[in-house]
Amino acid sequence: MSGSCARTEILLGQQGLARLAESHVVIAGLGGVGGACAESLCRAGVGTLTLIDFDIIEASDLNRQVIALNSTLGFKKVDVLADRLHDINPETIIIKRNEFIDKEKAQRIALDDSYHFVADCIDAIAYKTILIDSCNKTKKPIIASMGAGGRLDPTQVKISRMDKTQNCALAREMRKQLRNIRASMKFPVVHSTELPIKALPHKAVTITDTTPEEGIPRAVNGAISYMPNIFGLMMSGYIIQALIKS
Repeated sequence: MSGSCARTEILLGQQGLARLAESHVVIAGLGGVGGACAESLCRAGVGTLTLIDFDIIEASDLNRQVIALNSTLGFKKVDVLADRLHDINPETIIIKRNEFIDKEKAQRIALDDSYHFVADCIDAIAYKTILIDSCNKTKKPIIASMGAGGRLDPTQVKISRMDKTQNCALAREMRKQLRNIRASMKFPVVHSTELPIKALPHKAVTITDTTPEEGIPRAVNGAISYMPNIFGLMMSGYIIQALIKS
């Protein structure tokens, strides 16, 4: 047994630890939420992690992303996170996919029986919708992150069903998208019930970036250091409990 999992075995026992070791989780999107989720899964002893992201680390990531350091600026997120996870637990199998998830890739994820759970940490609404719908249609277990930006209160972060969320503009838009394609909303999401904080007047201009392949603008909201990480840790906790009970 790896020393990194000794405390986990005390809590879960050998059977629980073995169950995690034989599990394979996909983390789609490696920002603040996805990075924290992936690291927590690795530390818990999940045997195989597939990391998917097309992005590089930028200076604006430094306030909240576990992989964002001055020494890692400009590097691919999948590469930096994979190196970090291998340093934490060399026994973890890491599969890197430096790519953007489109409809075809989402469907392949949903149909791949080697994946036991999917963590949706994608920013772009259209592609979140595609991945979630694809997984729901094949009954692939998935949990999705809603909006962590514009919030400060950690006590209002919840896990609930998609159709039970409150005060989340991203979830509201997601429900609209899912209804348009007659998709299920009976899947878990991490969200905050806190009313979003409006940007200060001198900070009202949003940062935007563009997906390199699709040319789709993506708004970036204000975010505090801990909130995306809380979302990611809660996702990891949900996944780990589901895996050891399966």
